[in-house]
Amino acid sequence: MKKTLYLLIIFVFIQCQPNKNKESSSTTDEKNVVTEQQEAISTEITTLSLEEANRLAALPLHCMQEEYPNKLNQTIGSDSDLQSPKKLHPAFYGCFDWHSSVHGHWSLVSLLKQFPNLDKKEEIINKLTENISQEHIAIEIAYFKGKYNKSFERTYGWAWLLKLAEELHTWDNPLARKLEENLQPLTDVIVQGYMEFLPKLNYPIRVGEHTNTAFGLTFAYDYAQTVKNESLENLIKARAKDFYMNDKNCPISWEPSGFDFLSPCLEEADIMRRVLSKTEFKNWLNNFLPQLADTHFELATGKVSDRTDGKLVHLDGVNFSRAWCLYGIANEFPAYAHLKNVANKHINYSLPSIVDDNYEGTHWLGSFAIYALNTAANVQVD
Repeated sequence: MKKTLYLLIIFVFIQCQPNKNKESSSTTDEKNVVTEQQEAISTEITTLSLEEANRLAALPLHCMQEEYPNKLNQTIGSDSDLQSPKKLHPAFYGCFDWHSSVHGHWSLVSLLKQFPNLDKKEEIINKLTENISQEHIAIEIAYFKGKYNKSFERTYGWAWLLKLAEELHTWDNPLARKLEENLQPLTDVIVQGYMEFLPKLNYPIRVGEHTNTAFGLTFAYDYAQTVKNESLENLIKARAKDFYMNDKNCPISWEPSGFDFLSPCLEEADIMRRVLSKTEFKNWLNNFLPQLADTHFELATGKVSDRTDGKLVHLDGVNFSRAWCLYGIANEFPAYAHLKNVANKHINYSLPSIVDDNYEGTHWLGSFAIYALNTAANVQVD
């Protein structure tokens, strides 16, 4: 009986081995498919053509005065706060939420600035003029000064507002001068918000979504440099060094998280590239992300499983934001020129998926694509 039982056990064990090997082979095949898919993504640099500009301009143009659906992110203090999005935010009420509306306006300004002959130029001008009026901006300011709104859109929406202000400031056009003048009082409120908040922030926020501190500092720093606001520039430079100067070995292999549209590691590198000298930054980057120096460095694109899911589609955003960070490094440091191919793959994976019938993504992703493509345009192609 014991011998029979022993033989039976051996038989079962032998029979199980092929299944185990088959399972192992299947897993290996799946990994190889993923690798092949990554390699299949084009490394050719994508340029922002007039045709592409017209396509991307249609996205914010469609939603910038579309009031619903809308996410207000509002703290209710009394019945008087229960008003429609357009009543609360007459300048930036469209495109689902306040910050998306702001960077939708930035998108149109950026595109019109680069391509004066956009197909819907007149419609764009009319809507920008209507939304960014003195009267509407005054109501936006009143909201920010409300008792419960001190942290409203801090610092993601703040950063995009300053990016819009910067884009207007650098556009040599009568329309830009008028819009910049109208926007300036709100711009001043946002600048003051940074000046008051940053000294009180003891620790940076290192997430891959809106509250990421490095991202909020980066756009604000660009604005400060452009308009020569030395107080804001110096404060951001000091706080960035306080937060990040001693960081080492950022775990980029942990990225992205499921809902990320920003890379915590690369956004940090993006602000430090701005505030450090070239020598300082190269030393810092060698400690922070040493693998970037490897000419064979690869970074898999963020994969989107469902673009109708407003959170899962964030991964398209992480591809664009990674790209602009990588382009920034490649543009300044020839030894990192290989990173532009990694950035190209990220853009080329997500750009074809920005279509006007997917409101979950198009209300904001077009802005990310445009900013990434603008940054790509500054990269020297070998």
